[in-house]
Amino acid sequence: GSLGGKLKRIRNIVITFTVSGLWHGANWTFVFWGFLNGIYYIPLMLLNKQKAHTEIVAKGKLFPNLKEILQIAVTFILTLIAWVFFRADSITQAFDYLGIMFSGSLFTIPGTHRQNLIWIVVLVVIEWLQREKLHGLQFEKFPTPVRWAIYYTFVIMILLFFGGNKTFIYFQF
Repeated sequence: GSLGGKLKRIRNIVITFTVSGLWHGANWTFVFWGFLNGIYYIPLMLLNKQKAHTEIVAKGKLFPNLKEILQIAVTFILTLIAWVFFRADSITQAFDYLGIMFSGSLFTIPGTHRQNLIWIVVLVVIEWLQREKLHGLQFEKFPTPVRWAIYYTFVIMILLFFGGNKTFIYFQF
């Protein structure tokens, strides 16, 4: 399907992403999630940039420039929107949730999650500082006891703050 014209390639990409939604679960929300990701890919294909942004953001710099910040923000927002459909029980529920998300509550932190905010900030900072590594927890320059103390801290943090009875998402398939 990649040998045809641009419109045929776009059609095939959207179909492929949409069908991949079915692989994730037997619900219309997954199909829509796949379709949405296919739609997100179209501008890259139209501008012939589908392979243009594979490098590390702000490589060798502490902070990204304004263009990179905007690219990160747009990618993050589009991903959050798509994941609402992935996690929702129905299309209606997903759109209702998006309506709430983009209301005045967009700039508030629910009281039940305020204690997690510090950990979220810590994880985002670690990911950013470690972005040139294979994964965010690759602390090979730290002495072994320090590295293991960091790992144990993360395990304890997960058990204390993010534990609870949660089912694995793919069990619903």
